[in-house]
Amino acid sequence: MAGVSIGLSAWSFMTGVAMVKSGMSLTEAVLMSLLVFAGSAQLAALPLIAASAPLWVILATAFCVNLRFVVFSLHLRDYLMFLPRVKRMYLGYFTGDVTYVLFTSRFPKPAQTDTQRRAQMAYLWGGNSTNWVTWQFMSLLGIFLGNALPARWGLEFAGILALLGVACSLATNRLRALSAVVAGAAAVAVYGLPYRLNIVAAIVVAVAVCLLIEPYSRTSPDRQSNADDRGNHG
Repeated sequence: MAGVSIGLSAWSFMTGVAMVKSGMSLTEAVLMSLLVFAGSAQLAALPLIAASAPLWVILATAFCVNLRFVVFSLHLRDYLMFLPRVKRMYLGYFTGDVTYVLFTSRFPKPAQTDTQRRAQMAYLWGGNSTNWVTWQFMSLLGIFLGNALPARWGLEFAGILALLGVACSLATNRLRALSAVVAGAAAVAVYGLPYRLNIVAAIVVAVAVCLLIEPYSRTSPDRQSNADDRGNHG
């Protein structure tokens, strides 16, 4: 996680800069960084807040951008249901995209024993803690240095590159890669929509397309090979 956090630093720093550049006070920006802790949702909401968009539009945009966490939480349910509800709730706050990906890659199946559960939770908390500390430090640094940095430095472009790198690292199969391409194309096609609603439209289109295609992808060679392997091991 420490290695991945180096790449995320540019994104979190740019998010901090974007908050103060959008007209937020230092207090508002710090509170948003600590309470929201969701870079993509923050960046999607900032131009809407600056444009005095209706509250429902801001909430709907943030909701759509963070829909992926519903999928993540469903996947993590079997891993975490042994924990009390309160602990599951603050794990939901601390767990980000990359920590989820690294955790599920390291542990493809939920633990079966107490020793395995302790090992999984240690790994998850190690990744979460490293990610949270790195993100908040760089975000707060961006907040307090944002107004002092000249626009000609092109920090917006650096933030886009960092986010693009994270997005590409998450496209680990054909369906995820297709969803990214569809979402990008849809966002460009309806770029003229007010209040950055092209983001919401892109998410809706990508999800709809992937829901239509996903049943057919179950019979792909990769899936069939995995099914054969499970049958042989069974």
